[in-house]
Amino acid sequence: MLNFSFYNPTNIVFGEGQLQELDNLVPKDAKVLITYGGGSAKKTGLLDRVNAELAKSDRTVLEFGGIPANPRFEVLMDAIKIVRDEQIDFILAVGGGSVIDGTKFIAIAAPAKEYEGRERELMNFGFAGVPVDSSVPFGTVLTLPATGSEMNNGAVISDGEDKLVVISPLNFPKFSILDPKITFTLPKTQVANGVVDTFIHTIEQYLTYPVDARFQDRTAEGILQTLVEIGETTVNELENYDARANLVWCSTMALNGLIAAGVPQDWTTHMIGHELTALTGLDHGKTLAVMQLANWKVRRAEKREKLIQYAERVWDIREGDDEARIDQAIGKTEEFFNSIGMATRLSDYEIGADIVDRVVANLDKHGMTQLSERGDVTLEVSRKMLETAL
Repeated sequence: MLNFSFYNPTNIVFGEGQLQELDNLVPKDAKVLITYGGGSAKKTGLLDRVNAELAKSDRTVLEFGGIPANPRFEVLMDAIKIVRDEQIDFILAVGGGSVIDGTKFIAIAAPAKEYEGRERELMNFGFAGVPVDSSVPFGTVLTLPATGSEMNNGAVISDGEDKLVVISPLNFPKFSILDPKITFTLPKTQVANGVVDTFIHTIEQYLTYPVDARFQDRTAEGILQTLVEIGETTVNELENYDARANLVWCSTMALNGLIAAGVPQDWTTHMIGHELTALTGLDHGKTLAVMQLANWKVRRAEKREKLIQYAERVWDIREGDDEARIDQAIGKTEEFFNSIGMATRLSDYEIGADIVDRVVANLDKHGMTQLSERGDVTLEVSRKMLETAL
């Protein structure tokens, strides 16, 4: 097992009816900005319920809506101006990963006086972390299980065709309310995206090479097995509480740092997937389903030991030689994605071969030239994965 430091201060408040805890969780005298997305929070009545809870104490509450999927820098700058002008001292994100990611950027950028007028530079530090020493505290009310942003310190912000990672220890939410019933209004395609996003988050941290991290492996395998068990149910039975509760908790646990501790991580699928989303607008979850299978097909030799372990422990494939078991595991994964309505080829989304050069150029532009757990995914290897995904 590799050395690690694990830190996660987010308070998770889980279960039906937990929205009533908002009055206890948000400071009683706070000046609050509620951030939300494209309007579903209003249409479903959730925003009214949130406001009713906040009104139980002497708070001033403002709202900022319109944070899009793949939160855009220029939109977030409008919210940053409100935080500064109105002296907001608490932010409440009501939404899924995009709203929460956008809120994280708002929270660290608004008080960063040394970057005032050049906030775009805060997106240039990547995985090294943003060098700021203060932020506006924030909490979340989760509406879409997928990204795990409700219990981690990372965000992905869009700026034109760029999707940029923004990480800071100040990005952890103070609390996150996870009520599975709040997610019942999601359409099937969004639920399927969430299942795949959670699945691939887990795979990126698990299916690399062995380091005898037994707890991390077994926990990751438990998440994957649970997703396989409840995937079709939670996509097809949109108000099945037990299935959805398991998806919500798997999504949170998949990317809160626990299964990442002490193990090598890949993230190739995500980095290529981000570029595909930025260039084509294809949903993040859909790009992941396509690119993960291509990743394995191209790098099966480098991932051989963990692919065999995955075949045995997740899919109970125990017969046949090693290569046959790997083939079956990849096939079973594709069948699972298909069973929840996920296509697994770029051509299924009418994306042709011309995308390959564009994605490779963006990877080069963003310094993504030595990806994977081994740093051996060059631009040429990424190109081969994209060609395989067509």
